[in-house]
Amino acid sequence: MQAAQTAAAARDPEKFWNPYLAGVALGLVLLATFLIMGNGLGASGAANRLGISAVAAVAPGHAHATPQMQKVLEASHPLDDWLVFEVLGVFLGGGVAAYTAGRLRRRVIKGPRISTAGRIGLALLGGVLMGIAAKFARGCTSGQALTGGAVLSVGSWAFMMAVFAGGYAMAYFVRKEWN
Repeated sequence: MQAAQTAAAARDPEKFWNPYLAGVALGLVLLATFLIMGNGLGASGAANRLGISAVAAVAPGHAHATPQMQKVLEASHPLDDWLVFEVLGVFLGGGVAAYTAGRLRRRVIKGPRISTAGRIGLALLGGVLMGIAAKFARGCTSGQALTGGAVLSVGSWAFMMAVFAGGYAMAYFVRKEWN
């Protein structure tokens, strides 16, 4: 009984930001980013730079021997890019949003038929697959959807339609995990 009430409270739509307000806020952030930075939003570039920084710190010989990493290291310090700070801002903004919505607590939201470890494992696997896909797609979902969509890139619109179609198709196979 307690678990059912906790699950219902976790899915309470009143605990989320109004989606229209959040959409307008995101659109204003995207507009400000175009005006101030001359670029749109995206996270895969920052993840790539952070990864290269980590490799250069742990195995500098390998980082300098890999042509793609060497190119980034020669251009500037990998952390000297506004995208790194954008991603840090995303974490900060997510924390503010969770706090103001009354949802800031340490827990794993999951369906009743999956363990916490299984949920975390699947989330990590999904993140790795999305990272690999971002390299193939030449941009992450946020960059493709927000930046590419805003400039009416046909490739970005096709990518996002494929993302939604894939999400709906996959939902059929994992629906039992959430019921």
